[in-house]
Amino acid sequence: EVKNVPTKTIKIVIEGGNAKPAPPLAPTLSQLKLNVGEVVKKINDATSQFKGMSVPVSIEIDTNTKKYNISVGIPTTTALLLKEAGANEPSGDTAHKKIGNIHFEGVIKVAIMKKPSMTSKSLKGAVKSLLGSAHAIGITVDGRDPKELVKEVDEGKFDEVLNKYEEKWNGGLE
Repeated sequence: EVKNVPTKTIKIVIEGGNAKPAPPLAPTLSQLKLNVGEVVKKINDATSQFKGMSVPVSIEIDTNTKKYNISVGIPTTTALLLKEAGANEPSGDTAHKKIGNIHFEGVIKVAIMKKPSMTSKSLKGAVKSLLGSAHAIGITVDGRDPKELVKEVDEGKFDEVLNKYEEKWNGGLE
């Protein structure tokens, strides 16, 4: 017989690696009799790769056993690209104002981070999609308009670099 397990889910958005044992999180965790410091540390460990970005986090708690599970969402594509470019916000006037430049490999890195939420089946497809996003927010790639690079990706000019990351994209299960 399966008993109904009372679970409570807390959803928050925090800056990666920077959750604080403070409201609104602390009081909620305390009410549920959880160790606030421990939960905050686990959240920070789980989100440390997203420093400086807003990350959705959800904590699922079994209110009987006090066991909990932390799942970390992925920052938006825009947030990841901006971070990679060291910029704070999209250009707003992409034709005249570029806000930063990233290397082609930076685009690949973002593609691998975003894989769980992307519809692209291939790394090549994901990279082309991200080049479009980079163009739309005013980021250049290797000093060029990302749109020019999409054509070159199709022509196979980046296959060598892409192949280096193919295993990471496939989760290393080759």
